[in-house]
Amino acid sequence: MSRAPARSAGRGTPARGRPKVRVTSPQRRRPATVGQKMGAAIARLPLPPDFLRRVRNWGLGLFVGAGIVAGVVAMGVPQMIGLSIAHGLGAAGFTVRNIQIVGRIHVDAPAVYAVVADARGQDMPLVDLQALRRQLLSLGWVADARVSRRLPDTLVVDLVERVPAAILQRNGRLSLVDADGHALDAVDPHRLPVQLPLVIGWGVERHLAELKALVATQPALARVVTGGTWVGDRRWDLRFQSGEVLALPEGQGDAEKALALFAQKDGAERLLGRGYVHFDMRLPGQLVVRTSREPGARIADPAPPPEPGALPPNSA
Repeated sequence: MSRAPARSAGRGTPARGRPKVRVTSPQRRRPATVGQKMGAAIARLPLPPDFLRRVRNWGLGLFVGAGIVAGVVAMGVPQMIGLSIAHGLGAAGFTVRNIQIVGRIHVDAPAVYAVVADARGQDMPLVDLQALRRQLLSLGWVADARVSRRLPDTLVVDLVERVPAAILQRNGRLSLVDADGHALDAVDPHRLPVQLPLVIGWGVERHLAELKALVATQPALARVVTGGTWVGDRRWDLRFQSGEVLALPEGQGDAEKALALFAQKDGAERLLGRGYVHFDMRLPGQLVVRTSREPGARIADPAPPPEPGALPPNSA
């Protein structure tokens, strides 16, 4: 019989009894993380092992504690505790039963009580003082307000009112305004406050401080100025008790110079109260006088000025 040729030892199945060798590729070493580097650096420090263990335990405890606190806040536990405390104080008598208003002179009392009425009956700690203050500041007369608690059962509303500075005439209506131009209240035309100037003109409420400063430069005339008209959003016409109108030039400085010159002439010649109707000082150093209320009836500044006691020329 013929035998099959023997298989080569290097092919096919390995010889019986020879161990199988598994070849693996070398693994890449991953770079150390920042935490591992810090841990290795700390391990090289000459610190007792017990100390490092306590530090790790404290850090873990703080981390867990912070998580618990965050969870409690997210669930609203502090708010619930605060409400429980507030209700407990309310049950003990700390409830709003009285409202005291201080500093009110002109502001409407019912309007103030309407703002704070909802606070009556609330537990004292739950009253939103800042919200009440914001509502009070929306009232026309109120310049500032402060709301405070007077334990056990009283809310104190302390008001600072605006000071009227002028009477504004617009669209046939009269209203009080303060120095900043805030509208305060309507004015009865039959009961005008005589101590306040009457101001007219679009945008005049933004220039009240300028008018006050202008008139204050001439105290002798300030006593007889009854108001002013802001003309063309650029200059003033002043009105006097005796009915005359003085047209001043543009610019605060030029207006003050013209008013000073007019005060000088009035002091020497008594221009006011002598029948003149209109004075025009818009041209530097010149005074143009109108003696009639008819349009265009005006004469130039007399040279020399009229003598005291002389009648005004008839230019009608």
